[in-house]
Amino acid sequence: MSTKANYKLDEIGKGKVGFSKTRSIIEAAFYGNNVVKVNTLKEAYNLAKNSPGTIVTDMPVYRGEEFGLDSDAKVLLFNDGAVTGRYAAARRIKGEPGVDDTKLDKIVMDATYEARWKTMYHATVFVGLDPEFMVKAHLLIPEGEENIMYNWMLNFQYMSDDYVKMYKESKPVGDGKEADIYIFSDPQWVPVARPDLDFSCLSDPQTLCYFDTNENCAAILGMRYFGEHKKGTLTMAWAIANRNGYASCHGGQKEYSLPDGRKYVASVFGLSGSGKSTLTHAKHNNKYGEKAITVLHDDAFIINTDTCASIALEPTYFDKTADYPTGCPDNKYLLTAQNCSATMDEDGKIQLVTEDIRNGNGRAIKSKLWSPNRVDKIDAPVNSILWIMKDPTIPPVVKLKGAALAAVMGATLATKTSTAERVAAGTDLNALRIVPYANPFRTYPLVNDYVKFKKLVEEKDVDCYIVNTGDFMGKKVQPKDTLGILESIVEGKASFKQWGDFEDIEIMDWEGFTPDLNDADYKAQLKAAMQNRVDAVKGFATNKDGYDKLPDEALEALEKLVKTLS
Repeated sequence: MSTKANYKLDEIGKGKVGFSKTRSIIEAAFYGNNVVKVNTLKEAYNLAKNSPGTIVTDMPVYRGEEFGLDSDAKVLLFNDGAVTGRYAAARRIKGEPGVDDTKLDKIVMDATYEARWKTMYHATVFVGLDPEFMVKAHLLIPEGEENIMYNWMLNFQYMSDDYVKMYKESKPVGDGKEADIYIFSDPQWVPVARPDLDFSCLSDPQTLCYFDTNENCAAILGMRYFGEHKKGTLTMAWAIANRNGYASCHGGQKEYSLPDGRKYVASVFGLSGSGKSTLTHAKHNNKYGEKAITVLHDDAFIINTDTCASIALEPTYFDKTADYPTGCPDNKYLLTAQNCSATMDEDGKIQLVTEDIRNGNGRAIKSKLWSPNRVDKIDAPVNSILWIMKDPTIPPVVKLKGAALAAVMGATLATKTSTAERVAAGTDLNALRIVPYANPFRTYPLVNDYVKFKKLVEEKDVDCYIVNTGDFMGKKVQPKDTLGILESIVEGKASFKQWGDFEDIEIMDWEGFTPDLNDADYKAQLKAAMQNRVDAVKGFATNKDGYDKLPDEALEALEKLVKTLS
């Protein structure tokens, strides 16, 4: 088995793998006499369909029987309330400086006690879709939250006969030392003062997302948004991958089979709303042929840093609905929807109302069939990494030559806040912020990602680019620009030359986007943007007691850029 679920008696005990204090609190709750096991998608669908507040649309699930559903299954809509995005401030990572796991463990201990009064559902899925990397994950969630459970089973791989067989034949991750993932969730949880409980360890007393990633377990309390459960599960799968020689990727990857027989594998990294899904799923008007492009995934995958092969972690797509209006052909592939509205059409049928009319960040889970040439693994080695940024000082594309610079630019990826995130009131959504590797879900020191991406560039000859999908000095970079740039890179037609005095950055001329390093105002803004990255890396060295400190070479690579601009 890939992860460990059952133990010999001599493997059980204090200090042994799978038996931390936090895990012992969480896992025990799964065996209560108030727990009902949900084994199939059909069971989960019927529970969600009949859950109070569920809107059963008249939109059929396309080829639902291929996913373990009945042929007459319909798209289910469920709305969460006021919160329609992820809340990073609620996350607590055991082992990080400043995280009081003693207080947090007691909060979780009390939450599992209070759950005894509820019927709890236990669902199981696989994360990772190839025998090389598959881990088993368990979710425990109370009655009334059936839609979260159903979405979770759809988002990851439910336990179909084929995947159960694949899992049994799969390679043990970490030589059998990795335990199954266990997640205890209670969206109905409300903190109540009781003896020995101290909620001062929470940034928001109403919510908690607590991870013990070394022991593959988590507690999600007071959080209704499905995205917390999706990314919470990926958080632990990425941590397992990181410990076992993989680069954990929040992005998309596709493979091109070109007319001359070459294969080209491109990986794009960006936050929700950056354009990573658009780039990943772009068919380029079929200029390479209908079956020339295969898609791995648009949100979560891992790269083996030795073989450079890549593996998808999820079969479906959790996609924004803002760009898919009612009646859009792509909506044919919807399985469920969240935080959208509904109305009745002229035939009296209930239809989704999308386009973020009700709220920002309307979402839907789309089936694997949305991408016609979908694969679960790309064996061909990755050729390029594209850091997607929304930094107005960076041209639509630049190429990074040095491995240290390529890795640290990913560590200082600059972007803007998306509607997928819940932020404090008054936050400037247009302000640039640093999100290392476009992955705010990391639970291990940042240097681990830095080393892995540097290895890909330095030892495996992977090319690295920055792609700006925002605007460049006031001029919007259009999707056609970004797609044209990607095509020229893939086809080997892109002509890069040294950019000014930068020794490690090359630029490609792209019509209408010519940076003028002789313009004092532009040069000052570019310098400020690079200095911002320098400051970020210096901050990594001091914040959280230096938990995310990068090697000195990373800082030196950025300071060299600032010096060049001085």
